[in-house]
Amino acid sequence: MLLLTEVSERTELPGWHLHLSRDQMAARRRWSGIATRAPAVPLPDPHPATAAVRLGRLVCWSSVLPWRSSGAIPWGAAPHADRTRRVLDSLLASSPAPDVWGGDWNHALHGREWSGSKVGRGHLLRAIARWELQPLTGGLPHRLPDLLSIDHIAVPGVWPAHAAESVDATGLSDHDAYVVDVTPHVRP
Repeated sequence: MLLLTEVSERTELPGWHLHLSRDQMAARRRWSGIATRAPAVPLPDPHPATAAVRLGRLVCWSSVLPWRSSGAIPWGAAPHADRTRRVLDSLLASSPAPDVWGGDWNHALHGREWSGSKVGRGHLLRAIARWELQPLTGGLPHRLPDLLSIDHIAVPGVWPAHAAESVDATGLSDHDAYVVDVTPHVRP
């Protein structure tokens, strides 16, 4: 599965099924998307910047969360921490909750904060804890020196995680790609 953000509507991935969020973030670009090898059932977007699918019994989300200098659309009025709280409140009220959640969360999960805010990070960490997820990318490096990733992949805390790594995606994105290897156990 690929959790994608800022996805061109012209994206083609032969051999993959691609679902994009409904709302555009810019001309011919969607906020987020999810690509799967097996057909997935699209679910209603839990927020305009989040795509959701059901893959078998798994619910998967890919989200873009507000960054410090983002505008009001689709987050609502400033300040940043309030925009982040509103988005996460909307996501937390959505059903079904995600088993796999990732994307460009625009927050480091600890350490120095560059793109988000520490109060916004607190809201994000509470959402992760409420869904009992483990963010496997929290300690991985950002492309910029001395910063940690703002792009994340979280899975249930009961799933054994075997590896998480960043991959240089220069030429494809201004972010690195993040890869995790887990053994999924579907929740009852």
